[in-house]
Amino acid sequence: MSNENLANPAPLGLLGFGMTTILLNFHNAGFFPLDTMILAMGIFYGGLAQIIAGIMEFKKGNTFGTAAFTSYGLFWLSLVFLLVSPWGQTAPSGISMPLYFIMWGLFTLCMFIGTLNGNKGTQVIFASLTVLFFLLAIRDITHSEVIGTITGWEGIFCGFSAFYVAIGEILNEKLGRTVLPLG
Repeated sequence: MSNENLANPAPLGLLGFGMTTILLNFHNAGFFPLDTMILAMGIFYGGLAQIIAGIMEFKKGNTFGTAAFTSYGLFWLSLVFLLVSPWGQTAPSGISMPLYFIMWGLFTLCMFIGTLNGNKGTQVIFASLTVLFFLLAIRDITHSEVIGTITGWEGIFCGFSAFYVAIGEILNEKLGRTVLPLG
């Protein structure tokens, strides 16, 4: 079977990322507490769906898509694990969570560079996600509620940018014309 006959897995990965990111950042912006709804989305749609999309990108021969979706799917699984870790005293403390977010920010910055030959929508996703990871690190270093709220709003923007690109890819392909421009 040739790669051209396979469905585009990117909308699945982008929706898993986008919807989970929106919901977590509604929490970060202060709209509601962290609860099992967000954790379940992190495990199943943010985590598992993105890993599946990454494996599908592998089948299509897309190294960037494989690395991005699989990595961010594993990010969601690791984040949920860190938030509900049963090991009490070994839970993240001090500088460990800011460093976690800084490493993800550096990875995302490198991935952003890989989007520079693609559409503007994908560039917005990776640029805003880079900013989001560094804001999360700053929030966790400063413990500032203001920075936490700003982080939440920026994360909502990032999540909606992924949602937009995913829906654009689905509708543009299905309808055979540009319904939502991706740049």
